[in-house]
Amino acid sequence: MVRDSPVHRIALLLEYEGTGFAGSQYQKNARTIQDALERGLRTLTGEPIRVALAGRTDAGVHARGQVAAFATGSSHAPDVFVRALNHHLPDQIAVRKAREVALAFDPRRHAVSRWYRYTIHSSRQRPALARKFVWHVAEPLDSVAMGDAAASLVGERDFAAFTQPSVARRRSTRRWMKRAEVSSRGNRISLDVEANAFLPHQVRRIVGALMEVGRGRQSPREFEAMAREARPGSASFTAPARGLCLMKVRYEDGLFDDETDEDV
Repeated sequence: MVRDSPVHRIALLLEYEGTGFAGSQYQKNARTIQDALERGLRTLTGEPIRVALAGRTDAGVHARGQVAAFATGSSHAPDVFVRALNHHLPDQIAVRKAREVALAFDPRRHAVSRWYRYTIHSSRQRPALARKFVWHVAEPLDSVAMGDAAASLVGERDFAAFTQPSVARRRSTRRWMKRAEVSSRGNRISLDVEANAFLPHQVRRIVGALMEVGRGRQSPREFEAMAREARPGSASFTAPARGLCLMKVRYEDGLFDDETDEDV
């Protein structure tokens, strides 16, 4: 570490496999993404660095486009934090890019939207190589009906149906859903959702409710009615964490937008 050097703020674009981690945010006596990052940065810079994250991911949830930020007195150029920090991180975590940002930058508060993808493997044959990254469902699903139901979620609305009643009692459950799309390719069905912010377990509860549509147990119209009723916790089934991935966090100034959605 360079003594008496000016403070800089660095933003990192991260990807990680959430398997084996207790989530992204620090927890006492638990293995988390934040703790691994802070340990690696401390080794690299010699500073007791505290990291802020754009989004909180639960245990077992993955990320392709998580954004982290920290202040440092180190004179390292941003690119050094890509090459050198990766050397000090577990194999499941990788820094993809680094940029110097304003000292006031907050990766969570300054984000304008977050994009998540949930992937289902619909087949009688369970996958081996992708087992940590998909939810295996051993039956056919109607992805077209699931897409029709998901489309009804777009817009500003109350998403209380897709979170725990205890959450709905503590905070506003209104969110702006920019897109909610279902696509299929072979045995893979993907739900892509992007919103200004998400409630705890919201995406996984949406997936759980869409499964009822895919199985033919509920129509897209019934799904829409349930969502609009906004009764807290009515979509009670939470899909497994392993199928969920934080794909991208967007900012007004275009931070990390040199990576297009196609690259993701």
